[in-house]
Amino acid sequence: MDSGLLFSFLVVDLLLVCVPGADWAYVIATALRGARVPRAVAGLVCGYALHTALAAAGLAVLVAGSPRLLTVLTVLGAGYLLLLGWSVLRRPAAPEAGEAAPAGGRPFLRGATISGLNPKGLLLYLSVLPQFLTLRGAHLPVPAQTAALGLLHMACCAAVYLTVGVLARALLSARPAAARAVTRTSGAAMLGIGAFLLVERLATL
Repeated sequence: MDSGLLFSFLVVDLLLVCVPGADWAYVIATALRGARVPRAVAGLVCGYALHTALAAAGLAVLVAGSPRLLTVLTVLGAGYLLLLGWSVLRRPAAPEAGEAAPAGGRPFLRGATISGLNPKGLLLYLSVLPQFLTLRGAHLPVPAQTAALGLLHMACCAAVYLTVGVLARALLSARPAAARAVTRTSGAAMLGIGAFLLVERLATL
């Protein structure tokens, strides 16, 4: 692949990943609850690995062209965000609360569900990523190029989200009131994004 295209995609992708959204809200809430941020981030990245596999296999186009399937994915993702956001608002975390971190793979599974069921992530692969593919005269076939760009997106997500989690824990660990406020904001963001996705999809029916 052309190095210029790779660099351009990296710049655009980093700008998109750095815009706060449901992923940011989940990572911040996880960090303030004392759970393992790397597990949560690994789950988010795993969800985007699913999107990458779908795009590389050509299934993303099939999903985008099926209004019913896209509606189902949107409703599932929006419903999960609403549920998770409400649970965060009901129990805002504070560093000194002594609340035990979720056991097992819960942070990982929640992260994978949030990003895996996010139809906006799938549409990102459909609308942004194809602009950086070389369709003619390329040394790599299109599926391989798609997989490479998808891996680059996953690496950007991992770097940004780990940084967000570490900074959230470091800056708010000694500020319980601020931690609760940020957690509530994260929960409200999940509710808002979930409601927006739900209304937007239902309005197209």
